[in-house]
Amino acid sequence: MKVLFIGGTGNISSSVSRFAVSRGVDLYLFNRGRRKVEIAGAKSIIGDINNEADAAKALADYQWDAVVNWIGFKPADVERDIALFAGKTRQYIFISSASVYQKPPSHPVITESTPLCNPFWDYSQNKIACEERLNQEYQQRGFPITIVRPAHTYDTVIPLAIGGWNDYSIIDRMKRGDKVIVPGDGTSLWTVMHSEDFAKGFVGLLANQQAIGHAFHITSDEILTWNQIYQTVAEASGATVNIVRIPSDFIARFDDFHRGNLLGDKAHSIIFDNSKIKHFVPDFVATIPFNVGIHRTLQWFESEPGRMKINPASNEFLDRVITAYEKALP
Repeated sequence: MKVLFIGGTGNISSSVSRFAVSRGVDLYLFNRGRRKVEIAGAKSIIGDINNEADAAKALADYQWDAVVNWIGFKPADVERDIALFAGKTRQYIFISSASVYQKPPSHPVITESTPLCNPFWDYSQNKIACEERLNQEYQQRGFPITIVRPAHTYDTVIPLAIGGWNDYSIIDRMKRGDKVIVPGDGTSLWTVMHSEDFAKGFVGLLANQQAIGHAFHITSDEILTWNQIYQTVAEASGATVNIVRIPSDFIARFDDFHRGNLLGDKAHSIIFDNSKIKHFVPDFVATIPFNVGIHRTLQWFESEPGRMKINPASNEFLDRVITAYEKALP
């Protein structure tokens, strides 16, 4: 099976790349070669997917069983890919996002048929537009699409609602005893998933002709509250977390990103029905609980001092919101 990953060395895609190679996939990674991530057994094609002429030249002599775009965010990206890969691949997988599902949800259990509607976050709106364009191309011209919607998936990021992700700031803050923000009262339900578990479901979709025309989310069965997620991260870091619980609509007033990030995603209790991916990939099961996975993530950050970056802007934002909220209290 010959597969092309556009990207392939990110937070989710690195684990998928390694797992794909371990399963005998003939994997090619098309990227600019700037990330210092080695995927043993994968072949590299250097080029810029955002330069269509450059990409067309670099990929001209290849035919694929599957092409996966890990870095498509706007309709122009999928228009380019349709032009590049129509007639050159048996399957095109677009990485969308579980944030495309209806917000606020009319039902807490999310299936792949839950309506796509997010009036709060332009990131999600663009992903929805990409899905719509690809479905149109599939319906009208048979372009062989599969859509995958990752939820909150982590490995080399810290998956907290506010202040986390790709730097060490929130861990440093916890260790210093500084206050951190949990949105709402912290009791809303959420799902986080290690990218190595995600890879098990995803690789089963590669060149799977029964998956053509379908959309999937790939999620864990573990459901936690935000209070539990923050507490688990703090325990893994050896800290005692100092939580301030602040309503999401209050936080959303401070910038557009957190309006989308919270009101368009993490402020809502979400339970994913993942029976569809289990039906199409029968051996898929998530086996890394969050209290184990987050230890591995922190070990990854702490294994190289250069990864333990502190973002002053993140700390400034948290301090500003906390100060404003506490000042407004009686």
